[in-house]
Amino acid sequence: MAVTRNRFTNYRSMIQKSEPDWQASYAKHLSGLQVQPIARNLLQDQHGRTLQHFCTTSYLGLDYHPDILQGAIEELENSRTLRIANSRNRCQLQVLDQYEAELSELFGCASLATLSCSAASSGVLPLVAAGIFTDGMSPHMVFDKFAHYSLNHIKAACADETEVQTLPHNDMDQLESICRQHGRVAYVTDGYYSMGGTAHMDALLYLKERYGLFLYLDDSHALSTVGVFGQGFVRGQLQELDEGVIIVASLGKAFAASGGLVMLANTQQKRLVQRYGGPTNWSQSLNAAAIGAGRASARLHSSPLLNTLQQALRNNIELFDRLLPTPHAGSTSPIRLIPLGEAEDAIAASTFLANNGFLTSAVFFPVVPKNAAALRITLRADMQPGEIESFCRSVAEYLDSNPAIAHLLNTQP
Repeated sequence: MAVTRNRFTNYRSMIQKSEPDWQASYAKHLSGLQVQPIARNLLQDQHGRTLQHFCTTSYLGLDYHPDILQGAIEELENSRTLRIANSRNRCQLQVLDQYEAELSELFGCASLATLSCSAASSGVLPLVAAGIFTDGMSPHMVFDKFAHYSLNHIKAACADETEVQTLPHNDMDQLESICRQHGRVAYVTDGYYSMGGTAHMDALLYLKERYGLFLYLDDSHALSTVGVFGQGFVRGQLQELDEGVIIVASLGKAFAASGGLVMLANTQQKRLVQRYGGPTNWSQSLNAAAIGAGRASARLHSSPLLNTLQQALRNNIELFDRLLPTPHAGSTSPIRLIPLGEAEDAIAASTFLANNGFLTSAVFFPVVPKNAAALRITLRADMQPGEIESFCRSVAEYLDSNPAIAHLLNTQP
């Protein structure tokens, strides 16, 4: 019997299509950089360039906060070991349990800390596909087209348990049609998309209420930046986290520590993920430094500083949108894209900006669809208005000298 292959991934094809662009990016000194921080949000690379960091994901600027750095140092000294070298199902550092209890209190959920957000999704999504969280009934599994591309490899594992399909981006009408056709449906998407924009939470919560839609949402780019105590875009819109929603997020972006976070409804769900969620517990858990940094960050999230930083970030987002309107202008997300079409155009624009002292991301396939390459820009709370104004002037200068691509700036997302 013939075996059907490449239904969800095709790494050979992907590499053939994208490798020339990655090589060009490397040759232009846009990737493969080795940097030394020389000031807050200012890097020096191996090519002697001083670069303001406009592709950071530390949206609140906490990555340099002395309390977080000191927390990492102190926990190493207290634990007297970097890590416990076995599956945490057998044993773990006691302080890890304390850390998860603090995260649970902060975000109003049962928290599981993992080595990364990707490890969390790799472990949890096959359990979702198997019906572990939907009363033993495997749900029809739907991935949003723009769900983070790191989730693509998990589709094949999920398809061994249930039907899997990919839906056009934020197509709520088609999602409702699928909900009508199938007894149980699970929808996988982002809260804040990594390439800008947000999930349609009102529509998703309506479908959850009406059809029992199960929601799996990656809120990595929103955690800390919005919501009470930095709960994020998704958790902030839920009165309580029930068994029909799982949220994952990065603790290494705006939270400014390390690892990933799974927000669950209760300890029973947490036990199931911890025991059977593969990459969430294999052989390693967060090390002492990551735990110490995270506990310090959690304390900062409970302090008045968080509101101050969230407001500063909002101010910077609004300033950027006034100076340089893009397709996602007005969004609460700190991510903006300047559409440029072809990969070589995005690489050329990013090269121009790097030569003028600004580090940005030229994004191209497979990060974005073919012919949808762009400049990806991320904003921080600790950016000064003058830095943003100078950056926007440089972008405007580049677009003025390249009128053939300037019209793409107004392209709708």
